[in-house]
Amino acid sequence: MLSSKNLEHLNSVKTYPLFLFFFLVQVYNTYAQVPRKWSFTQSKMGSPFSIITYSNDSAKVERSISRAYLLVDSLNSVYSDYDLRSELSVLSQRGESPKVSNALWDILEKSQYAFSKSNGTFDISIGPLVKLWRKARKLKQLPSDTAIRNAQQRVGFKFIKMNPTTHEVKLLRNNMQLDLGGIAKGYIAQKVVNFLKNEGLVSSLVDAGGDLAMGQAPPSKKAWSVGVNIPSSEELLPRYLFLQNAAVATSGDMYQYVEIDGKHYSHIVNPKTGLGLTHQRNVTVIAPDGATADWLATACSVLPVKKALKLCDSFPNTGLLIAEKKGKMILKWQNSYFEKMME
Repeated sequence: MLSSKNLEHLNSVKTYPLFLFFFLVQVYNTYAQVPRKWSFTQSKMGSPFSIITYSNDSAKVERSISRAYLLVDSLNSVYSDYDLRSELSVLSQRGESPKVSNALWDILEKSQYAFSKSNGTFDISIGPLVKLWRKARKLKQLPSDTAIRNAQQRVGFKFIKMNPTTHEVKLLRNNMQLDLGGIAKGYIAQKVVNFLKNEGLVSSLVDAGGDLAMGQAPPSKKAWSVGVNIPSSEELLPRYLFLQNAAVATSGDMYQYVEIDGKHYSHIVNPKTGLGLTHQRNVTVIAPDGATADWLATACSVLPVKKALKLCDSFPNTGLLIAEKKGKMILKWQNSYFEKMME
């Protein structure tokens, strides 16, 4: 017969492993619920196109990321000015289209709005000048005044006629060339983030060659942390941006510039002069979506500092940092929203 003392001992022996079992199950379930980080990079649009997302469903991630990159390819086949078969290139070659695709119409509308808001400093009809400047950079020789004037005659959004009812587009000057280089990467990055959200991958970040778009913050974090380069350097500023459901774009001449006759010229062309910018400036823009961040970064590279700050302040939840190198000095300007997003 078992004594009460033995029964107490047996009960304690039986109960302890059961408690331990449930404790281990609870810990495992808690750990299993923490989404895993996934990172992917493919070469798209001439630069690395990276996606970070969080999920414990590997099958969903594999399927969704594969479809996301197919989306990038499909949009690039519409927007590329390098691919002569793209819808954009065909429009430039033919000078008209009775009905452009919804994808092209949407970005053309956004570009028209950007042209108006930026006082013409962002202009997708700048293609003839960009082509001329690419040649000048390659030869390290300035284009002639005559060549610039001839190219400028084919530049101006007023020469793009858009019918909002039929989505018909006509280019009113011969040999116009549309260039979406200042908006397409940010636009596509945002489209991918939106697609991943619809797939249930709400905590995702997309880096389209330096144009960032992001969804909700990573699990267990308050925000995505984004580093900003010091002008003319690969080093980062000591303070980071902390963002979610936002986009960041940078523009500047840190890597893409040329010196001609001892003068520093950026790869970014000023539509009014037809030449690359001569001030050494890095611009970082925070905006609610990738397309807006992208075109604002381009426009604020061209605009005088005060007008650039005023432009960004006219948009909600939009931040601007301008860093300009003058001799050995680096001057900085930023608006209050940019400061608010830094820690």
